[in-house]
Amino acid sequence: MSLKGKIASVALTDTGKVREHNEDMIGTEADIGLFVLADGMGGYNAGEVASGIAVKTIINLVRDAIVREDLSVPDAESGLTRPSIILRDAIHRANKIIYHTSKTQPQCEGMGTTVVACLFHDNKMSIAHVGDSRLYRLRDNRFEQMTLDHSLLQELVDRGFYSQQEAQRATNKNYVTRALGVEQNVEVEIHEQPVQKSDYYVLCSDGLSDMIEDEDIHLTISTFSANLDTVAKQLIQLSNDNGGRDNVSVIMAHVAEPFPAHRRIFDKILGWFG
Repeated sequence: MSLKGKIASVALTDTGKVREHNEDMIGTEADIGLFVLADGMGGYNAGEVASGIAVKTIINLVRDAIVREDLSVPDAESGLTRPSIILRDAIHRANKIIYHTSKTQPQCEGMGTTVVACLFHDNKMSIAHVGDSRLYRLRDNRFEQMTLDHSLLQELVDRGFYSQQEAQRATNKNYVTRALGVEQNVEVEIHEQPVQKSDYYVLCSDGLSDMIEDEDIHLTISTFSANLDTVAKQLIQLSNDNGGRDNVSVIMAHVAEPFPAHRRIFDKILGWFG
């Protein structure tokens, strides 16, 4: 099912004020409702190799799977919908490719990448992430982080050593506990959320979330909500104005119309007797 006209989006990335090159990578396939952002790390230029492999692999595998599969069939074992499984499996595959490349190409040794991705389907979204790249949602003026960082700092918050407010001001934010390409296998955190018309979603690298408080991201979206391109540009400008210590990437998505899945006639008949 094409989501053309259902979800408005914009994606921007910037090197920032300190780094010499950009190791972030972003990718969008708005017609199938897929948005992917990766923040690479490790070695000269190797970070952008890892993030590039991640984004390209995920987009290609998800797009191909959606074209050939019946997404209305749920998976009884995991409880996840087919889109969630497709997205998770694509990230696992990306991890294996990055890991193999880092082991066989000396110039890529030690590389890795975080990733955050979402796939819209049937008035829902599947959210998958590894590392500290984030996804936020703005709904009815409530702004909230929908992913929890896989980082040392978040573990300290979970154990009560820091409050969320203290964590935002902490300096040791960048120690991730999970990334693609570091191990042969990786645990992908994935969950599903209902989607409503008028929702705003933000996918971002830590170059944005480390430089701008959540309240300021919220305020920027609210102020410039009529123009997604302006929102994204303002967020990157704010990050750079605050120091721009890292590459900064942002993907904005706004749900313009509902997108229920097309039900087959057999499903409808079963529904009458459910």
